[in-house]
Amino acid sequence: MFGGWENFWKGESNSVIECFDCKRKQQVSGAASSTICPSCSAHIDLRNYKITSGFSRSIRTRGNVHLSGKGDLGSSSVLCQSALIEGRLRGNLHCDDTATINYSGKIAGRISARHIVVDRKADIHCFRTVRAENIEIKGRMSGEIIAQTVTVHKKGRLEGDVTARAISVEKGGIFSGQLAIGQIGLTQGELLEQREATASPGLESNFPDPVAQPLPAT
Repeated sequence: MFGGWENFWKGESNSVIECFDCKRKQQVSGAASSTICPSCSAHIDLRNYKITSGFSRSIRTRGNVHLSGKGDLGSSSVLCQSALIEGRLRGNLHCDDTATINYSGKIAGRISARHIVVDRKADIHCFRTVRAENIEIKGRMSGEIIAQTVTVHKKGRLEGDVTARAISVEKGGIFSGQLAIGQIGLTQGELLEQREATASPGLESNFPDPVAQPLPAT
């Protein structure tokens, strides 16, 4: 599993990021830890965060978030590029790219992302609806899903209500629950709907709490 994350913390030479407020896109250096939007002058955090114990501050970054096995993330709102979840998630998480879940337990908050992977060792029960364009179930998951496509891999198990355009259950995989198949008008705006409702308008640009340590881009 970790092979796919070997470059998780490595900064790219250049990347294109979007302003949280006005949606203006710009190119930034992979070595940058923050930038200013040239259109609306908003501060944009570019740092990566690793949560290793209890943490409850909101995070809004174009970097990545790693919730380690000993971490306990109770933030009301976490917005990031990608996330690796190995610890307890009690708040709401939105990833513009991929959320990989390698955790066993209950997840009380909302999860939305472009792509969600429930890893082989994961065994989760989600109390809130999980929204994504694509969801892969390699481990165990119970809860409600709204997605474009859902794939239950070999040895994967999914229990709950699924609304999707397509679902695939590989030989050896198990799906148990109600299924609604059809045209799903799930756009990026809809994925962000819950995120925007919970995001704080006055997020601080700095996170001094030593529990969540931003890692410098390389």
